[in-house]
Amino acid sequence: MDLNDLIGPDDVFAGVKASCKKSLLQELSDKAARKTKIAPETIFSTLLDREKLGSTGIGNGIAIPHGRVKGLDKITGIAVQLAKPVDFEAMDDQPVDLVILLLAPEDSGADHLKALARIARVLKQPKKLSNLRAATDSATIYDLLTSKEASHAA
Repeated sequence: MDLNDLIGPDDVFAGVKASCKKSLLQELSDKAARKTKIAPETIFSTLLDREKLGSTGIGNGIAIPHGRVKGLDKITGIAVQLAKPVDFEAMDDQPVDLVILLLAPEDSGADHLKALARIARVLKQPKKLSNLRAATDSATIYDLLTSKEASHAA
């Protein structure tokens, strides 16, 4: 599974403004609702429920909020670069500035975990992270996330 299977060019947003974790999750829910035609409240509730189990802030300024959503027909994602980092209660207590939302159908099984692992591998590349943070537009971020070396990162 490549990241371009999950995230399209219109699913990447640069310079997003959010004041806190909750407002960021709401913004992600609204963007995902437009893409999936699932109610933003349903997505937001799913994300909040997942965050109650433990933060999806994986460290190094990265968060991968995710959840399984009733009525969704395929695994999908949204990528966001924040204008200013926000506290996300991450494992390393560092604020988050790069976020990839991953939503999966309720019955997605192992595919959901494979997609999470793929995203995590791409975002653990130091040069890739530096370039993502330096990018000033959504198209550049999309290209960086979906380039062959990114989407096939080992």
